[in-house]
Amino acid sequence: MDRSSPPPPPPMPPRSVKPASASVKTRSTVSPFIQKLRSAPEGYFFEPRVRPEHIDPFAPPTGAYFFYGTLSDPSFLAEVLGLSEKPTLRPAKLIGYSLKLWGQYPALVDGPTGAAVEGMVYEVRSEKHGERLANYETKAYTAAPCRICFTDGKKPDQVSGITFKYVGIPLDISEGQFDLTVWLQRMGRRSGDTPG
Repeated sequence: MDRSSPPPPPPMPPRSVKPASASVKTRSTVSPFIQKLRSAPEGYFFEPRVRPEHIDPFAPPTGAYFFYGTLSDPSFLAEVLGLSEKPTLRPAKLIGYSLKLWGQYPALVDGPTGAAVEGMVYEVRSEKHGERLANYETKAYTAAPCRICFTDGKKPDQVSGITFKYVGIPLDISEGQFDLTVWLQRMGRRSGDTPG
């Protein structure tokens, strides 16, 4: 053996014959995220013991409603809601709003920080009554959350509630004062008329 030439390479390993199907990888149509979720251990996800009841997000809200116009008259409110008796209302105010006029009707809009709007509050207990109020107010107004401050000195003195804000065309409203007594006279009514 000649010391100047390198040794021969080692022999090649025998060729293994793979089946044709093993060389082609199959792709899953299930996403990797779903595959991981399927392999998660039991109890991995939080499940409440008692499932909450279904709440319809489009249902008319119930609760304390603040009225600042025609609906602040108990008899007129009773007619709109279809009540057999006059409802009990509490005097209250909203802070940070002001009133404009939309034709002969008041329109509640955002106002200066310290501005206050006086009105009355009624506790709406059914979605049916909330729907009647929304229909009366038309699409020019929308039910909006608000903070109600009662002015009768009784408790609670503040609650979260609902009021109808003007959402119509801004050019259609103007400066002016709404007088419920004058409006009722124009309608041929007096404040406190009994419904029906």
